Amino acid sequence: MSLRSKIALVTGAGQGIGRATAQRLARAGVNLVIQDIDEAALAETARHLKTFEVDVLSLTGDLTEPDLPEQVIKDCVDAFGGLDIIINNAGYIWNGAMHNHSEAQWQAMLDIHATVPFRILKAFSEWLRPTAKAEIQSNGVACCRKVVNVSSVSGTQGSATQVGYAAGKAAVIGLTKTLAKEWGRYNVTVNAVAFGHIETRLTQGYSDSIPEITVGDQQFRVGLSFQQRNALAQTVPLGRAGTVDEAAGAIYLLTLPESDYITGEILTCSGGA
Repeated sequence: MSLRSKIALVTGAGQGIGRATAQRLARAGVNLVIQDIDEAALAETARHLKTFEVDVLSLTGDLTEPDLPEQVIKDCVDAFGGLDIIINNAGYIWNGAMHNHSEAQWQAMLDIHATVPFRILKAFSEWLRPTAKAEIQSNGVACCRKVVNVSSVSGTQGSATQVGYAAGKAAVIGLTKTLAKEWGRYNVTVNAVAFGHIETRLTQGYSDSIPEITVGDQQFRVGLSFQQRNALAQTVPLGRAGTVDEAAGAIYLLTLPESDYITGEILTCSGGA
């Protein structure tokens, strides 16, 4: 229970890795701000978290709206008086080979995977810097805070049909490594987890049960084709996709006090792929 009473923000907490991460942190006694665009899914996550004796604030909205990330950080600080852990997890996959990639598709992937974490962390910095400086003045050192950004092996290795997604996830790595250098003075560790094949709705095969997402005037299905999904499974040395609980475990490792001297690193969680 070394994280008891810490305050964490988890974006994309409505389902999948985000929900599992919120549950893992709650189990450790972390008070949570959970955020998602899907109000019904977020309410279901909040229901799951009621079994833990922690405080939970639910915030809904589209994080690609320019002013929302700043409002989310403000709501965190107003509700809890501070923020110790940020998990930038919100995202989705919109696939297509380069010759089929539209400008809207490219921009959508950059917006959610690169611009949203940038805006959240930029807003966080406005609270972090004066707070950390005051802690240093008073105690000689700032409290250790944690940022874990969610990337992908598509961002570290590239992936056919994922040019926009891969570019956005690669940008997360640049953001992570740069902020690790800038925020070390404030005792903030900034790391990322690059996921491989994790079994979520984003990696299910196309079926009627997979919802569509609308971006601008375009609709598309979230997820991979059955062919892509099966090909991915064959590349994993452990012989299977990871679970969302295993993915949450990788994120959790980088929030623990035992990781206080680890920063600027990319932890690959891919079953060896």
